[in-house]
Amino acid sequence: QEAFKDGKMLNKLHVVEDGMEALDFLKREGKYTDAPRPELILLDLNLPRKYGRSVLAEIKADRDLKRIPVVILTTSRPEEDILRSYDLNANCYITKPVDLIQFIDVVKFIEEFWLTIVKFPTEGER
Repeated sequence: QEAFKDGKMLNKLHVVEDGMEALDFLKREGKYTDAPRPELILLDLNLPRKYGRSVLAEIKADRDLKRIPVVILTTSRPEEDILRSYDLNANCYITKPVDLIQFIDVVKFIEEFWLTIVKFPTEGER
């Protein structure tokens, strides 16, 4: 979260504590009934309560969420995690750099690429 502040992101970042909360936020359930629809999902595989890959599978199976791009941003490096994430239709897999400056650079790149360069269908067509 600190890196996103230091990176001076132009877009609002919403952070949840675990995989169950992530799905509640995305589906606008429970305390998240007024949550905004995200333009991009940054997903860590190492989430408590519900593993990130399970969250990814639910996102991509949901008619209303499946077209939101999901960037896996995690410390997990095993080839199996990468392959399984892409098998579940992750849009991108990035290993978090340990160095804060490098991480801020990655965050800036993610924002620029996914929210400035890439074109998506309009809200009604998603």
